[in-house]
Amino acid sequence: MTFKFNISSMSCRIIALWFFLHFTPFILAQDDSDRSYLQYLYSEFTKGLVKLKTGKSQEVLLNYNMVSERMVYEKNDKLLDLVGIEVIDTIFLQNSRFVPFGKVFYELVVDAPVSLFIQHSATIVPPGKPAGYGGTSQTSAVTIYSSISTTSGYYNLKLPSDYTVNNKPVYWIRKGYEMNSFVNVNQLLKIFPGKENDLKKFIKQNNIRLQRRDDLIRLIGFCNLIIK
Repeated sequence: MTFKFNISSMSCRIIALWFFLHFTPFILAQDDSDRSYLQYLYSEFTKGLVKLKTGKSQEVLLNYNMVSERMVYEKNDKLLDLVGIEVIDTIFLQNSRFVPFGKVFYELVVDAPVSLFIQHSATIVPPGKPAGYGGTSQTSAVTIYSSISTTSGYYNLKLPSDYTVNNKPVYWIRKGYEMNSFVNVNQLLKIFPGKENDLKKFIKQNNIRLQRRDDLIRLIGFCNLIIK
């Protein structure tokens, strides 16, 4: 992707991001030291490398909130969203690469002529209410988010133990300068007109399931072969 910024504006944002990472007092505190937050992509916060477009980098304790789709960092046992992401080139975390798209990050899984990105997203579902005869019901109307917007940023809240998180990843294919999303095989086939039969055959012979990361990587590898 090509990013264009006003130099003076970009310089100010880089300085602001550097100051934020080093000196922010984090008035939005998390008192609970338990880091087992279900809305996060990883089970714990680990050191990640934030690489700026200037080439400079900074190590920070990071995790990715799939519900707010924001990169969250930890300092002094407090959590807050990473800001100024427009000046970030790449974040390296847990042997994965994340690149900014607008206000969120996508994981770059396959970097090739046909590139694969994963938009890690999720929703939070509260416990079901009694529905009679010992059953429960859950409705989308009562879905809540893991962050509460304020003028200062976002809280990244620990969820009650009876809440669940539904992962809803969106997959993105980049061919040339085009980005196309898909969540199922039929949508994927439409991205490669004229190659549908080849893809169907490969998927069937290899028992490909999009929910399996290794299968998805193999499938995109095959896509790179058939477009040559």
